[in-house]
Order: sequence, then structure tokens, then C-alpha cells
Amino acid sequence: MKVGFIGLGNVGSKLAGSLLRNGYDLTVRDLDKEAAAPFLKDGAKWANSPAEMAATCDYVITCLPSPAACSGVMEGPDGLLQGLRTGVIWAEMSTTDATEVRRMATLVADRGAHAIDCPVSGGCHRAATGNISIFAGCDRATFDKALPVLTTLGRRVLHTGDIGSASILKVMTNYLATVNLVSLSEALTTMKAAGLDLATTYEAIRISSGNSFVHETESQVILNGSRDINFTMDLVLKDIGLFDQIARDKDVPLALSPLLVDLFRDAVETYGAREYSPNIIRRYEDPTGLDIRAPGFPAEMTDDEPEEPGYEVKVNR
Repeated sequence: MKVGFIGLGNVGSKLAGSLLRNGYDLTVRDLDKEAAAPFLKDGAKWANSPAEMAATCDYVITCLPSPAACSGVMEGPDGLLQGLRTGVIWAEMSTTDATEVRRMATLVADRGAHAIDCPVSGGCHRAATGNISIFAGCDRATFDKALPVLTTLGRRVLHTGDIGSASILKVMTNYLATVNLVSLSEALTTMKAAGLDLATTYEAIRISSGNSFVHETESQVILNGSRDINFTMDLVLKDIGLFDQIARDKDVPLALSPLLVDLFRDAVETYGAREYSPNIIRRYEDPTGLDIRAPGFPAEMTDDEPEEPGYEVKVNR
């Protein structure tokens, strides 16, 4: 199977690397051709346009920073839709708007091709090792056809239902992660103010009912001081905004979600759109004058689990 990949950013480059490492015939494209240089050096091909990629590949993946960026790649001059052929699979791996991905899926189907929204969850360090989790929204026949590629890109693959369902679940999980990040920032700052050792505080959380995936990853880079989790405040604001919009569209009266949106909107204005998202801790450091750092924590996360074959996660019914 010939696979095309568009979008070699923080996550996309790791996912594309898994395909190349596992022997796929890979074609790549990015607005910055320099980002493709390591892939081209290791045997990948370059597509001069999205349309050219769609015309030559059996499976085309997009991993882009926003719904608008994806729409441009799909519908722009020499866009993917211009080159799609019958039977080609288009997999949207961005965190995107379910309504927009459904609209695109209809255009893809009109050309006899198949669409999946399949965002990932688990962090760049797990994307790099092929151990990240993947949600996949599409019909069952398309899922079965796409599964060998998906289980190369990730370890745990969940078929979530129809197109768009994966995107809805992904923004939900990012909302939950953001709630946890902010609550951890408040907890760490309060413990520092109370005179507790932060390394001890980290372990107390880790071995207790307060533990979480976010704590075991983002708390470490907060305490190191790098705050480098390869994710930025503007992307958090986009994702929690998508979740909040779903709730408002369905008339669900949320309490936490609007507060988070306001908090990150202010953080983007204060610290910059491209500031690392764990630096939301500065919202508490700056007014208190406290330094929420401790020795012995890594500057960035690495996945210490070996790469393993992926598999479909079965839902208990």
C-alpha cells in the first residue's frame, strides 16, 4: 500500500516516521520542505501538490493544525480532492471539528473514495514509538481496510462509530486533559505555598487517587521548568473551544468548560499563542512569586515502552 502523509509538524512527523520505519512506501508533503528532508533522505518520496499525492497513493493522511488548514489542503488549487480516485482512503488525523470533517467526507465520497477521522491521543513521545492511541470514525468496511496502517501508527485503535464520532471524542479527551492540567497547576502551587517539597508532592499524587496520565507527563516538565510537551496554548484553546461549542449546541449547561476557555484565552493574550501549554502554571507562579520547579525531572518526555504491534480495542456491550 502506498501511503501519503501531509503535515510533518510535532505529531505528524512522529506518525510519518512510524510508517517509514515499518517499511511503508511513503510520500510526504509539508509547507516547509525542510521538514521533509529527513524523510526524503531515508527513502520517502516528495509530492509537489496534494492532488499529485492523491493521484499516486492508496491511503492519504492529513495531520494539520486547524480545520481551516485541512480545508485548504483538501479544496484548494491542486488540493487532495482534485486527485482522489475510487477506493483511496483519506484519513484525517488532526484534532478537528466534527461538522467540518463530515462535510469533507461527503466530498471525498462523491469521488468514490473513503474517509476516516482518526485523531490520536497520548502525546508526541508515544507518537514517536508507534504506541499512541487512535480513535477512528468511519464505516466498518473502511475501518477494516485501514486497520493495518492504523495499527502501525498506534498501539490501541478504537472504532468509534460513524465519521465525525472520533473527532468529538478527541476534543472531549483534550478537554479532560486540560481540566487536569489546570487542577495540577493549582495543586502544585498550593503545595509549594504550604511549604511542601515538590518532588515529594509529585510522588504523593502519583501513588494516590489523584494520579493521572497528565500528572505523569506534564507535571514532570512543569517541575523541570522546560514546560515542553510539544503542545501550545493556541492549540489547547482551539480544542477546548470545540468541546465547549458541542456542549452549547446541545444545550448542556457546563460550569467548568466556559471558565477554561476564558482562562486559556487570557493566557494566549498574556503569554503568547505559541507558548507551551504547561506554562499555564505561570498563571499561578507570577502573582505568587513562587517558582514551581524541582530537581530530578526530565526536560521532555520519552516513551520507555518498546514499540509493539497495534490492535483494535474492543468495546464491551
